[in-house]
Amino acid sequence: MSGSQSVWVAGVSGSPSPVSKSRVLVETALAAFAAHGARTTLIDLAALPADALLGRGTAPEVAAAIETVGQARIVVAGTPVYRATYSGLLKVFFDLLAPESFAGKVGVPLVSGQSRGHALSIDHGLRPLFASLGATVVAAGVYATPDQFLDGVAGPELREAVERAVQEAERIGGLTK
Repeated sequence: MSGSQSVWVAGVSGSPSPVSKSRVLVETALAAFAAHGARTTLIDLAALPADALLGRGTAPEVAAAIETVGQARIVVAGTPVYRATYSGLLKVFFDLLAPESFAGKVGVPLVSGQSRGHALSIDHGLRPLFASLGATVVAAGVYATPDQFLDGVAGPELREAVERAVQEAERIGGLTK
């Protein structure tokens, strides 16, 4: 990744569970970006104070998470499918962000679900969510089903899909040719 040492990638895990396939997807993407020389940070929304996420107060942890995604050049968001779209936890966090706060940023949507039947949740949920904040969203979003994970880690096919999304994000962001 050309000039990547100054590139910051924020990964947002939107699962309410601290152990989830969507979090594994985010961690896999962050590892790929790090292997290309980027600085990465994982934001685990499940670990943040609920009242502050709901806008009923403030918390330094939530303010730091907002600042992190504000400073990142690339934002990766991972979520399980709930009712055919992203998690409410991811929604309340994105609701705290200022309009156009992702202008000039690249968004990478990652979704896990039980069956391929919810694969369009990337296009009908996460892509518009990123776009509503001004991000340019990679075409190669990743949708994963349980059979693509082996012993709790992304299997080879899934790692390849994540790598394609990472490379596209780097190209869109002008980080590679």
